[in-house]
Amino acid sequence: MNIRSLVLAVGGFLAIGALSPAMAMDGVVASIKPVYSLVAAVMGDTGSPELIVEGAGSPHTYSLKPSQARMLENAKLVFWIGHDLEAFLEKPLETLSHDAQVVALSKAEGLKFLELREGGTFEGHDHGHEGHDQDEHAEHEDHDAHGEEHADHDHDHEGEEHAHHHGEEIDVHIWLDPRNAAAMVQAIADALAKADPGNAETYLSNADLLTVSLSRLEDEIGEALAPVHTRSFIVFHDAYQYFEQRFGLHVAGSVTVNPEVMPGAERIAEIHAKVSEVNSVCVFSEPQFEPKILAAITEGTSTHSGTLDPLGASLEDGPNLYFTLMRNMAAEIRGCLAGEG
Repeated sequence: MNIRSLVLAVGGFLAIGALSPAMAMDGVVASIKPVYSLVAAVMGDTGSPELIVEGAGSPHTYSLKPSQARMLENAKLVFWIGHDLEAFLEKPLETLSHDAQVVALSKAEGLKFLELREGGTFEGHDHGHEGHDQDEHAEHEDHDAHGEEHADHDHDHEGEEHAHHHGEEIDVHIWLDPRNAAAMVQAIADALAKADPGNAETYLSNADLLTVSLSRLEDEIGEALAPVHTRSFIVFHDAYQYFEQRFGLHVAGSVTVNPEVMPGAERIAEIHAKVSEVNSVCVFSEPQFEPKILAAITEGTSTHSGTLDPLGASLEDGPNLYFTLMRNMAAEIRGCLAGEG
């Protein structure tokens, strides 16, 4: 019996909790800000999760603090993307959170996966053939398609495997597609409902409302970016292809292949040539890294520079962070590509 069927079966009992939340659930931990935001939105008034990667920290380079180690020791439920993004959490989850349920959101049903791209220049990639649904028989969706239903599912993710799909390495920046965020929301709600059945109806109801809001967000961003979708730009590292493909954008390449390693003179020269070759309108950095190399890359060109924040580093933690993050990215891309500001 899945979680939703269980809720219906005991609906009379849970109706009491629908009027006012049952005792708040503690011990819920989220790895990064976008995950934290979605978990907080699903939890609503029942409680608040705790966050591991705070402020401008990057999951690529983060070091666990003693207070966060204690947080994991006391955790009942931990949400993360998975090893390939938050590798620093793998051993602490094994040694500190052995009593907690660990939910890898990269395993959520209904995700659309994109293969990890090689190198830092992406010419020749086919927007129509890089996506992979978890159901290998599922057809690719059109950008304008909305309102797909999310199948009921029952998650019990213990441990974690590397993100691979049909033998390929997967880009794990999955939250930058609102439809993937909706799939993650369903997985979050199911895990919370199983761990805290007294508030199950609230979690599932909040997830349904959040899914509708994510669909509206997709429409809003798609409309905002439509006027600039033919213009190319360069990003700091290749973290944006989910956003890029969902909204029909053209990223011509990335400054660095590995965000943990700053590019050298040869790489800077290569990207400078790429900017001129493809007539990129913008080059974007990130607040977690703030490279000082953008001036060298854009020197002698008419290319503008901007900042994209895929983790919400500068945003206040909370249930609205994900929506603000996505809107801010869309506004920054549109403004830079349109030559505004």
